[in-house]
Amino acid sequence: MFNWIRDTFGYDRNHYDRLGHIAQGFFPVIIAREILLRLSPLQTGKWLFFLAVCICLAISAFYEMIEWWVALASGSEAVAFLGTQGDVWDTQWDMFLALSGATLSLLLLSRWHDASLRRIGVR
Repeated sequence: MFNWIRDTFGYDRNHYDRLGHIAQGFFPVIIAREILLRLSPLQTGKWLFFLAVCICLAISAFYEMIEWWVALASGSEAVAFLGTQGDVWDTQWDMFLALSGATLSLLLLSRWHDASLRRIGVR
């Protein structure tokens, strides 16, 4: 799907994986935010923002560890499974993009999320 972007711009890799890691932060952070609002004493603000992002980073780090464990277990299949496409910084990029996706989601959707919760009588 993203091969045309790689070919058009002369990139060395297919960046579909990057989009997936942005989504890995963008979507789950609202779920984490809602769980924290419903089940903890936290209110909207800096701590809620910080902890929701931390949850997404923890999920991203755990996913990267699963990739590593599978790579260790599969031996020569590691490069194919990891999908690093020759990028030694792939793991760091993946986690940074999850962080970016989570931050962007909270900046764009927090007010809408709060309004939705008020409409259903949660807050």
